[in-house]
Amino acid sequence: MVANLTIGDPAPDFDLPTDGGGRLRLSQLRGVLVVFFYPKDDTKACTSEAIAFNRLAPQFAAAGATIIGISPDSVSSHAAFKRKHGLDLTLLADPDHTAIDAYDVWREKSMYGRKYMGVERSTAIVGADGRIAQLRRKVRVTRHAEQTLAAVRALQTAFAKH
Repeated sequence: MVANLTIGDPAPDFDLPTDGGGRLRLSQLRGVLVVFFYPKDDTKACTSEAIAFNRLAPQFAAAGATIIGISPDSVSSHAAFKRKHGLDLTLLADPDHTAIDAYDVWREKSMYGRKYMGVERSTAIVGADGRIAQLRRKVRVTRHAEQTLAAVRALQTAFAKH
């Protein structure tokens, strides 16, 4: 686990199974990457978040960014989730917490006074240089995809000026 991942650090690489039965390695991707970590397929907040990212996917692509969702759910769960909600995002299965631990998003949570371990809803924006450009932790679903798109656009504008 990388406990102190910060802006400017190299993005931890991972190699995970995709919802379509393939595998995806972070280091194989080029350009800006938006990696959103979410707790569970087909729950209210996670569904809203995935639908929002899916709706904005063409705008992310126009800004040069690829969106990837990661949760501890299985490949078959991701496939059903995508079918049910018409999602066209790449979802990666991380039941062993390879990326979840590397990005330090497996945290103690509390609901109704009960403590448990789970994925802290978080998003990492990885710059085209392979380094962490932004870490958004404990995000709220409302307007999160829009705020992330604005951050990607700002990153691209800043990069273009240099």
